[in-house]
Amino acid sequence: MKKIWLALVGMVLAFSASAAQFTNGQQYVTLDKSVTGEPQVLEFFSFYCPHCYEFERVWHVSDTVKKNLPANVKVTKYHVDFLGGDMGKTVTQAWAVAIALGVEDKVTAPIFEGIQKTQSIMDPATLKEAFVKAAGIKPADYDAAWNSFVVKSLVAQQEKAAADMDLRGVPAMFVNGKYMVNSGGLDTSSMDNYVQQYANLVNFLITQK
Repeated sequence: MKKIWLALVGMVLAFSASAAQFTNGQQYVTLDKSVTGEPQVLEFFSFYCPHCYEFERVWHVSDTVKKNLPANVKVTKYHVDFLGGDMGKTVTQAWAVAIALGVEDKVTAPIFEGIQKTQSIMDPATLKEAFVKAAGIKPADYDAAWNSFVVKSLVAQQEKAAADMDLRGVPAMFVNGKYMVNSGGLDTSSMDNYVQQYANLVNFLITQK
């Protein structure tokens, strides 16, 4: 029992120490105007963004943030359409299909690989092929979702959120519709330090009103 108590105390002290390092304007930025109605933790990314690929597939920041969040909080990921030309809009709609069908985790890695590494995803047809293969859904179900009102609404929802947040670049993470993580202010002495501090910061911002 004593060991468990000491471990808990250590965790609290560690979080308190990290929280003390977080300053508005340095590790995070308070938005000029709060945005209501958005997910508590909102991440913007693009499959056409090399930094987003590293953020997701090399550093595993998103996964670390998710694992460190309270049980009642989740990360919502929106795709942006200002990268990739016309395909940027196509992939944003495909991501809306992924959200609607609940297969985001299944398609993220294959789509990133197909766009960033193998260049096997070049047009709507190859995107659909990779998507269907990764998610294990039927082509007809993909088409049905693609043309659905739900997916069209999700596309509009992603676009509106990016506009409301005055999004300037990706990857980007917002908390409580009020705070934006400032990656440039985090500890970059090592990848582990950066990733853990990022996760700690998101947890800290969740408690801020």
